[in-house]
Amino acid sequence: MRIALDATYSVHPHPSGIAVYSRELLQGLAALYPQDEFLHCYRPKQWCKRQNTKFPNVRSRLLQWPFPIMGPNLFHALNQRVDWRPAPAVVSTFHDLFVISAEYSTREFRARFTKQAKRAATNSDLIVAVSQFTADQVHDLLKVPTSRIRVVPHGVHQLSLDLSLPRERVVLFVGALQVRKNVVRLLEAFEAANCSDWKLILAGAPGGYGGAEIAERIDRSRKRDRIEVTGYVQPEELEKLYARASIFAFPSLDEGFGMPVLEAMAHGVSVLTSNRPALAEIAADAAILVDPFDTDVLAENLRELMQNPDLRDQLRNKGMTRARQYPWARTVRETYAVYKELIA
Repeated sequence: MRIALDATYSVHPHPSGIAVYSRELLQGLAALYPQDEFLHCYRPKQWCKRQNTKFPNVRSRLLQWPFPIMGPNLFHALNQRVDWRPAPAVVSTFHDLFVISAEYSTREFRARFTKQAKRAATNSDLIVAVSQFTADQVHDLLKVPTSRIRVVPHGVHQLSLDLSLPRERVVLFVGALQVRKNVVRLLEAFEAANCSDWKLILAGAPGGYGGAEIAERIDRSRKRDRIEVTGYVQPEELEKLYARASIFAFPSLDEGFGMPVLEAMAHGVSVLTSNRPALAEIAADAAILVDPFDTDVLAENLRELMQNPDLRDQLRNKGMTRARQYPWARTVRETYAVYKELIA
């Protein structure tokens, strides 16, 4: 097969969710299926940022209309954007639809996102949803028949850990400092837990929706001397933070999947996260699930984790087992199976 993929999002200088997914899929497909030809397509603004590939079965292509006559058999949009049909068969990945379903962005961005999502759904033969929750949203909000939706979860790198290494009294959060991530309630819970020998590390880019108010609340915290705000951290620095942390707290209000939860589990960190549908689907019984709107419950469970090393060990072991069910190779193979189904 000749398969084209929208590689635009893989060139982000600070890769997180969608950029990580794009890179893993682009590289994994080329490595696992050398008999096929892959076209990594970039929109004009990202064309100059593209990187050389080490795979002989990969070529770069500018993603613009019109596509060459000798084009691909199949086109895969990796982030729910299909402005036109560049191939006879089209697949698109939907990561989430919280921009449509809740107030986490400006009205203008919501209108633009909604139009783009509807166009992608219309122009796609099959849709890959990263969780059953996201699949249900695609069906409910965009009216896509379930017969056209396939669930293929994100993945995580499988690690070999030395569990004898000591952990610090650190509660780690990884994600953008924005309203949707529920950072203020996590901060309030950390204050209420009142464990003076613990530290809260907030690792993520500032400046998201509501970011200024979050930064101001952090600066007013009575525990400010126990709170570290790192900004975006490169992958190698993030590895070090996961190695230090004893608790991973991720009380997000809305996720399409929840990649940081799996990453924390793979790194042997006990996880506390919210009971929102996608996070509960991914975490199952390998994490403490709480109502993200109830600060008292969040604080109570955070305190219990701080004071109970046996509980942390139990969750660590369950989390590592859970993470092993989600290797990136599974994502790649199940995505390729969608291609084969459609081409057939």
